[in-house]
Amino acid sequence: MPTKKKRPRRRSEKPPPPRRRGPAKSKPRSSTRRAPVIRTGASLQYKVVELSTVDEGALERTLNEWTAKGWNLDGVQFAMRESSKRPAMAFILFTREGVAEAPDEDAARAKLLRLSESGPTSAGNAWTPGEGSHPPFHPLSAHERLARLAGLDEPEPPEEGLTLEPEE
Repeated sequence: MPTKKKRPRRRSEKPPPPRRRGPAKSKPRSSTRRAPVIRTGASLQYKVVELSTVDEGALERTLNEWTAKGWNLDGVQFAMRESSKRPAMAFILFTREGVAEAPDEDAARAKLLRLSESGPTSAGNAWTPGEGSHPPFHPLSAHERLARLAGLDEPEPPEEGLTLEPEE
């Protein structure tokens, strides 16, 4: 019976090359990579778009819509579910150069006034901007709010005296 030859030990002083683990990754082509954007001293504006339905069409529409408005894609973050491999939500981040616009407080107040005048709770809430700095606040209980939304004239009186006694 022939004896097996022993393998000679490695005598090189440099370590062996690292082994690849997992599937082999292909190198990205240089023609498909975009050049990095070089920023100047101007400040950046950020825009975050939340997608609750994550599919190819929603991502594509959002990217096309905001890049057409002059925003640059900065990144995409996915929120995953534990029970599924599909993302539950996506947050698409955009940037553009320039100073952030100041919020238009007068337009916001006018919109709030329009909303308060057109809703079902607008009766008795007549307020004009000249009377004071803030509109009067009329709190409604959840029961009264539901009664008004249902169209009931008077909300039902709350039942009193109902208590739960512990079982023995």
